[in-house]
Amino acid sequence: MFCDETLASVSIQPTWRKAQQSSQDSKGCQTQAVHSCQMAVQVKSTSAAFTQTERPDLSLERHLAENPDDPAPPGLREFLRRVEGLVTRELFQNSRSHAFDDYQVNWEDGSRPVSCLHRLQHPNASEQDLQVTCVSWSCTGAVIACAYGRTSHSDWNSDKSYVCTWNLDRRNVSLKQPDQVIDVPTGVTALCCHPERPAIIAGGLYNGEVVVWDTSRTQDLVLAQTGMSTDSHREPVYQVKWVPLQKKEFGVLSACSGGRVLQWTLDSEQNQLVLHAAYALMMQQVPQSSSFKVRGSSTVGITSLALSRWDPDTFLVGSEGGVLLRCSFSSQTLAATPSEGESVTLRAPAVFSFRPGTGPIHSIHCSPFHRNVFVSAGTDGLAHLHSLLQTDPLLSLRVSDSYVFDVQWSPTRPLVFAAATGQGEVQIFDLSHRSLKPAATIDHGAAGQAATCLSFNSQNPRLLAVGKTDGTVGIWQLSTYLTEQTPLEIDQLEHMASQAAE
Repeated sequence: MFCDETLASVSIQPTWRKAQQSSQDSKGCQTQAVHSCQMAVQVKSTSAAFTQTERPDLSLERHLAENPDDPAPPGLREFLRRVEGLVTRELFQNSRSHAFDDYQVNWEDGSRPVSCLHRLQHPNASEQDLQVTCVSWSCTGAVIACAYGRTSHSDWNSDKSYVCTWNLDRRNVSLKQPDQVIDVPTGVTALCCHPERPAIIAGGLYNGEVVVWDTSRTQDLVLAQTGMSTDSHREPVYQVKWVPLQKKEFGVLSACSGGRVLQWTLDSEQNQLVLHAAYALMMQQVPQSSSFKVRGSSTVGITSLALSRWDPDTFLVGSEGGVLLRCSFSSQTLAATPSEGESVTLRAPAVFSFRPGTGPIHSIHCSPFHRNVFVSAGTDGLAHLHSLLQTDPLLSLRVSDSYVFDVQWSPTRPLVFAAATGQGEVQIFDLSHRSLKPAATIDHGAAGQAATCLSFNSQNPRLLAVGKTDGTVGIWQLSTYLTEQTPLEIDQLEHMASQAAE
């Protein structure tokens, strides 16, 4: 059925290559010709214009000079006569208006009422963990003096301490190198610069001594001291003040926790402080009030003292138990305590008692603008505004939830005072505000470091010195808003003080 067979081969020529080559063609394309032209434009004409004042007409002036009896033409004089009555009535009505009594123009940025200029520190004091106990400005306002010690003592303190000074008027102030360092054998608890001699500084020590230094000396800076005698204090001296004496001289007033207030005169030739007058505060001799009773029979442990710039016979004392007293230098009442060998007779100076506080009174300061107003502060965290004429405070402000260690009035603003707190803040209050919140707050330094003391610079009121427990002294610059007196501020303070008489 099937068999092999051989057939002849057949070849077929390809035609696609020739067809492809025959269909190829080349073409080209381009844009149409671009036409361009040039044109120009300019203003057809220009012009310039100017103006000036007219030439003065001197003919009228010559006419008035030659004919002084002729009436003057209507002008400014007639206008003033026409509106005089209306303007006078409006001015008189505005003078009786109280619409802008609380308005104050603030030309500064209110976001920065205070700024830090310097942060001073003594390296040796920092190594010993000493705290700043007191700061005081020299009478020129150029030098800040700083005392080192400890604010709390569990036992007798024999640690060495220092008194340091910095001259802030120098071009290059060394922040960690004082201009002068005074070595003190024990803690310094009080410090006060002389009111007229910038080189003289008085200090109170923890061992009961009172010392006066002369920083102008090159050697042996101790000008006078009380020493350890029967006349000197036997407890820590917590306050020293310069008091005016006769013949334009100054003495030193010191107060201690043992209830003694001693007045010293300076004998620079003998390098001694001589006891001039002595006062003892006893509980049984404290004046009693019908609204409260001061109990106890022991001495009044003094923690604060203030002098009145209005009455040289008056001084105020605050105590560990919260007793606040007005005292008199001229009191002749004998103190109800046996003599301990003092060279002068002890007298009882208390003449008036204010309502006691709930704890120690750390600071008192009399107003430099009103003879009857003073402020006190202590462990209750409040600042109490008092009048010398009544027992109860005029006003009490919450300053801190902790202690208040120092309080001081502004030397230029009658209604402004500052308070240093145990929380490390310095609160600045302005009583002219309806809100009794702080007008400014200074909070600088390590957390948990209390602000122990502060001092306004009376010569440069924009400077405020603040000492802290970390051993630093901050020099702060206040804005003019906190230092420049407002027009009705004195009247507002007078109104607050007059509440005592109502």
